[in-house]
Amino acid sequence: MSGERAPEPSGRNQFVKSALRDFGTLGPDPDPLHVEVLTAEILGEAWADEDFAEVIDQLVEAARRKANPGAAALLTALHAMAEDDALREHAADALRAVLRKGIPEPGWADRLGAVSIEECWELADVYGDSASVLGVFGYGDRRHGVFALVQLDDGQLPDVTVVDNPDDLLAGMREQAAESAGLLRMAPIPPARLHRLLAEGLATMDELPEPAVTEEFVRFRAIAVARCRVLPEPEPVAEAEPIGDPEAVVEELLRSTADVPDGPEARYCARLLVRFGEETEPRRPLRVSPERVRRFLLDWLPGEVELSAAEEEVLPLVTHSWVRWGARRQGLPQLAVDELAETVEETCHGADPVEVYLDADEPVADGDELAELLDRRMFAVPDIVVELGDSELALDPTDPEQRQLLVVGEHPEYHDALAEDSPTDDDARVYLALKAAVIDQLWDGEPAEVWSAARRLRDGGRDRDEVVDELVAVLTEHSTSNGSDVDLKFDVDAYRAALAALR
Repeated sequence: MSGERAPEPSGRNQFVKSALRDFGTLGPDPDPLHVEVLTAEILGEAWADEDFAEVIDQLVEAARRKANPGAAALLTALHAMAEDDALREHAADALRAVLRKGIPEPGWADRLGAVSIEECWELADVYGDSASVLGVFGYGDRRHGVFALVQLDDGQLPDVTVVDNPDDLLAGMREQAAESAGLLRMAPIPPARLHRLLAEGLATMDELPEPAVTEEFVRFRAIAVARCRVLPEPEPVAEAEPIGDPEAVVEELLRSTADVPDGPEARYCARLLVRFGEETEPRRPLRVSPERVRRFLLDWLPGEVELSAAEEEVLPLVTHSWVRWGARRQGLPQLAVDELAETVEETCHGADPVEVYLDADEPVADGDELAELLDRRMFAVPDIVVELGDSELALDPTDPEQRQLLVVGEHPEYHDALAEDSPTDDDARVYLALKAAVIDQLWDGEPAEVWSAARRLRDGGRDRDEVVDELVAVLTEHSTSNGSDVDLKFDVDAYRAALAALR
């Protein structure tokens, strides 16, 4: 696994000293879960950065030389939890050397990882896209949970954490299911299923060259691995759902609906849907979900074929029929069927701008007033989908914080600089803050001169980017900045006058 470079020598020494200090403060009868967390944090560093293995080896040798109860505790824990045979043997050899010097073996050594399996739960969406799983384990009467997010379509497990309040988490999961109107299902699962989901997910992340995982995943991964050791053998992987004859699937789909005229264009679109399923999720090729609808229409299809005008015309009807047919096959509730239909409609024809650009409780008259408001806000925020890093997000422009993210998304040239949080990038921060302020003013229509100036410039032939840059320039003249902090207190009358003069 590649990642950040291992620490420089000074940083390595500090890491070694810190780890030895942490284990030196454990005492004779520590909480075994706390010992596991300390050890998992060390092993997580090595997982995230393969070069860090050298630092772990240095830590083992430092513990060998230290030869005190803290060193014995650290080596005992590494030997118990490390996955790598070489590291386990290295820790065991160093531990034997420490014990030969008269240091006693930790009294808790045989209890580390010896947990009972209490209960296992799964909270999954009805479509089969993803699930949250919780395994509750016990050290005596003290319970804790291992909680993970599993992507069921590709097996990835991007997040795992350890919680010391599993009962509270279980209550929250039940509440989520109860409030989902049937779109989430909560159920107990056999420990063997939990083992399969965790083991497959962890293995999948291990194989990815640059896995997208949370900080918690890195910190607690080794504990999830340890719990897999006490779970029963994983259940067999569910058999793939063979699609059979693709033409038979097309025939069944077209027979199932009267909405789609049976013709070469409709059949071609249906074949594309079947092919999409086979190529992107071969184990469950006919599964439908809102995410799969978007992936087919927005990602897979544009990169595979160029549709004729007649095929483009019939594609929405075929896709609507496909999701209804698939929903019946999967036994989805009516709310899920409605969500699928809405996703197809929005993806094919775009979302209703009134729903996107107005708050649900915002009073706006119909007619000219509504048209003017939509024109202004759609000019301010023309696109509600943003790419940040490796993620593509559909955001809510009515939320001020998400609106700011949409502004940042318009400037990928600044993303790396912002992520590094360097003081040399203050100019980028100031510009984005000023631009976000202008976008907010356009959104709110206050001061009114901002929108009036924007329309004049637009009517004069400027494109949106040029107009917004002009507005930012005016705002810049009437605001001050100190580093990355922007002070937007200014003479409102002078600002309005400058906007009114803008041509």
